[in-house]
Amino acid sequence: MLKIAVRNLTRKSMRTWLTIVSISIGIASVVVIGAIGDAGKAAVTSELDNMGITGLSVSTAAYGTSTSVHLQMDELNAIRELPSVENAMPLIMYYTDSTLKGEKSDSLVWGIDSGAKQIISLELLHGRLINKNDVEDTAKVCLVDQNYALSTYGRENIVGKTMQILMNGNEETYEIVGIVSAGSSIMQNVIGNYVPSIVYVPYTSLQEYAVINKFDQIAVKVNPGSNVEDAQSSIISALDQVSGTTGAFHAENLAKQRDQLMSMLDIITLVLSLIGGISLIVAGLGIMTIMLVSVTERTREIGIKKAIGAKNHKIMVEFLLEAVFITAIGSLLGALVGLGISMLGLMAVGMSAAIQWPTILNAIGVSMLIGVFFGVYPAYKASKLRPVEALRIE
Repeated sequence: MLKIAVRNLTRKSMRTWLTIVSISIGIASVVVIGAIGDAGKAAVTSELDNMGITGLSVSTAAYGTSTSVHLQMDELNAIRELPSVENAMPLIMYYTDSTLKGEKSDSLVWGIDSGAKQIISLELLHGRLINKNDVEDTAKVCLVDQNYALSTYGRENIVGKTMQILMNGNEETYEIVGIVSAGSSIMQNVIGNYVPSIVYVPYTSLQEYAVINKFDQIAVKVNPGSNVEDAQSSIISALDQVSGTTGAFHAENLAKQRDQLMSMLDIITLVLSLIGGISLIVAGLGIMTIMLVSVTERTREIGIKKAIGAKNHKIMVEFLLEAVFITAIGSLLGALVGLGISMLGLMAVGMSAAIQWPTILNAIGVSMLIGVFFGVYPAYKASKLRPVEALRIE
């Protein structure tokens, strides 16, 4: 029966291959969408981890507007004294101009503490990070990302060079003591459209020379054994006591927000996969069409087989095997093509490419079910033909 099924498929090879191609396109689209979705989630997760989006971010409730309550050293010390807090670091963001090697560019200057690496996961490539002495001495030292160094000097390691940063109307000279990773290509491309260069300086230095007396945010790393939501409540309570106010501060659970973002990405990937899966339904209808045509073309052959003793279930299995063969070949080819396209595409944009076996196996499994489902009716119709009526067909 296997030999007969293969022989029947080769009778109309062009028609068979067109159907196989339609199945392959559907499978390939699902595999590509799934691979892109999984790679995108991995890239976003990695980037959020590198940016420190794993703990709590404390800010004033009226962040971005004028308010009489600010985040200052008293608030920072109150947070650091809490038993559930492993580390806390002030963050100041300052948009300004910087000049490196005579080239002026828009910059985002981050005022950070000496413990920045523990919270925002700075990856040092060359030189050193900002230390405790730099913070205490309000030193004019800075870190720049590798892309900024490459765009100006054509190399990453420019430790020891100096740059000018415009602060409060005056150009202050800072020594570059370290080069840090610019992060993933996706995040850098997004940020790069708006902020070409990122510079890190001691927060005390930024406060003194830019005349800033408050923090924009305080990044908090919670102890591994502590409950994040409990720590969130204790931080707000401590800040209310220090400031003598109620509802003036806000703590965001960034890890929870990240999980919500991942859930949204899962839903988007699922919806796109379902859209791609519509082509599998179309391919299934194509299988039913060619199998019905095949039944019509081979009606006399079916009559002869039944006249010499072929049972109904034998005829039905024969046609079902043809549908299964077409679906299996199309599914495997589509999976290989989709895998190749997704891996080449992801490597081309600098993202890590990994084989997502669950996505591939699920797509093949669904395709096989669709092939069998749409092949049942033609096979059933063929098995129910009466020998006498079938033999009358010319």
